Amino acid sequence: MESGAPFHKQKLHGRKYFAQLLDTLEEVPDSVKDLLRLSRSAMEMFQATQKRLLAELLAHPQLRQRVERLASIRGVGPVTALTWALEVGDPFRFSGSAQAMSYCGLTSALKSSADKQQRGPISKQRNPWLQTALIEAKLAPRWNPQLAALHARELERGHRNRATLAVARKLVAYLLAVDKSGQPFQLRPLAAVIVPAAQKAS
Repeated sequence: MESGAPFHKQKLHGRKYFAQLLDTLEEVPDSVKDLLRLSRSAMEMFQATQKRLLAELLAHPQLRQRVERLASIRGVGPVTALTWALEVGDPFRFSGSAQAMSYCGLTSALKSSADKQQRGPISKQRNPWLQTALIEAKLAPRWNPQLAALHARELERGHRNRATLAVARKLVAYLLAVDKSGQPFQLRPLAAVIVPAAQKAS
């Protein structure tokens, strides 16, 4: 807080702790306390509305089953899964993940000139709701080892935004694969390496 009042960041979302904190703020003007209470009420109302909306949408049996399959991808929650299901509609309208990524606004135009190729900015022709949901899925690498490895690999190249974009693109590939298959997410097993008998003997 700008007033310099100490608070416990981990407990700040708790309703009881928030009320106790406001009661102990002696040097903070009442107008600021009222503004904090108003902001808190607006946040709680938004969260309640969101929970009710999610519950009503998930009451539809086909949509619920589809969301459950999509949420089998580690790092994909109900909001991301619902956004994908509602905005994409029929997943088979995409011939592949590249087309789906373009629809979500996660690709850029490739400009070619002589022997040089350069990527332009992210396309503005996209589904803004899906783009936001996928870009904001920043916690996904915490729950998904494959996405975490991808994120770390891109960070090593020194560009945080590209790492976020790479994760979002991989999520699109996962979501499309699950949606088309109608089955929960499963990692493909690594292909077994066959060693010829002559090499084994040596």
